[in-house]
Amino acid sequence: MTQRMTELVASGVCRRKWLFGLAGSLAWQVLGLPKAFGQAGSAGLHAGIAPPSLAAEKVRQLLQAKFSVRKITRGPRFHWFGYYDKWQFDPTDRYLLGMEVTFDLRSPRPEDEIRIGMIDTAEGDRWIELDKSSAWCWQQGCMLQWLPGSQSEIIWNDRSRDGYVSHILDVKTGRKRTLPLPVYAVSPDSRWAVTLDFRRLAHARPGYGYAGFPDPFAHIPAPAESGIWWMDLVTGDHRLVISLADLAAIPFPKEENSRATHWFNHLLVSPGGERFVFLHRWRQPGASRWLTRMVTAGPDGSGLRILDDNGVTSHFIWRDASHILAWSGREAPGAFYVFADTPERQVQLVYTHVDGHCSYLPGGEWIVCDTYPDADRLQHVYLYHVPSGQKVPVGSFYSPPQFAGEWRCDTHPRVSRSGKWICIDSPDEKEGRQMLLIDLSPIWEA
Repeated sequence: MTQRMTELVASGVCRRKWLFGLAGSLAWQVLGLPKAFGQAGSAGLHAGIAPPSLAAEKVRQLLQAKFSVRKITRGPRFHWFGYYDKWQFDPTDRYLLGMEVTFDLRSPRPEDEIRIGMIDTAEGDRWIELDKSSAWCWQQGCMLQWLPGSQSEIIWNDRSRDGYVSHILDVKTGRKRTLPLPVYAVSPDSRWAVTLDFRRLAHARPGYGYAGFPDPFAHIPAPAESGIWWMDLVTGDHRLVISLADLAAIPFPKEENSRATHWFNHLLVSPGGERFVFLHRWRQPGASRWLTRMVTAGPDGSGLRILDDNGVTSHFIWRDASHILAWSGREAPGAFYVFADTPERQVQLVYTHVDGHCSYLPGGEWIVCDTYPDADRLQHVYLYHVPSGQKVPVGSFYSPPQFAGEWRCDTHPRVSRSGKWICIDSPDEKEGRQMLLIDLSPIWEA
């Protein structure tokens, strides 16, 4: 089944370890980076040159298209990137960030350390080791990402003796600095970030927080001391801008939730940096499922808007500075809607489909998304053409049954800066969790 569903093109180049420890001009020699590294202009979440606009007939012809798939990491160690809403590709589309670990199929422990690095797709998919982290999870890794607007800086979370922190590293010069809080989502100008309490997240939603520090408010349904923090990425100054108590005090129309355990998840800053979106979730005592509402606010926590309060909101992405594409259970069986982040809060149905991890290609004409495993354990990656309402299959990838629950391996399609590539995580039956690069040339050449 796996061979039939997945065409993998291996580079055949042996993986080599590269030391990273020198700053300044020597870092180029240590990393083996060309001097042209990072020279392309930076872009926001949806920037870049858009694929050609296609008529419905051209889109129908793409239904038979073959998308080339290449495995860019290999065993014996396991590799993945994590979430779909972070910049994995550098501004040139040449270097892809990733994480490396020596084990799989169990929960991380405080002593477990991962290596972070990048893959040079122009040199046989060479793995370049950069640093390490002790603050990570299977679903979202250590929030590793390229800093928006930067040609060569990355940011990720780690654990110190006293708490969770974040690091910024310039992969060109080797300069590294540490910030006092971890990050969740970074502003488009890289001046600030928003973050949450990863101790609370680990307690309330295993698989998304980090192992290492217990939640000091585990016994409190909605603590006023825990919530969302704003942090200056230059100075490290930070402050709590929205508490769990703040959101829990806003009545939910379908049930009383004062005794429920509340938490925040999935923060994402708008492309213009004026607002950010997050999910407020809670679980009643003894319940196996949680309820959700999607909320937006200004960077300082002001201007709260509840955009979706039906109780079932899942994955989302900003379409532009004032609209969010999100999967919602507003009407059965659930669908993708565009929510206007305005006082009027208009909602528009985009298409009905099972839940998945959604992103826009540059231009907004195409949505790339995926599915969870079906009855045959296949995860489907597809493109949705918004103007014509047609879905174009990209590939189907087998996920062995042991990849389930907390250590499942969602594909999480990440779009390159140019929009010409996507990268996914997929568990190979022989080499385990690895990363695959998919060429979207068919839609660019149609």
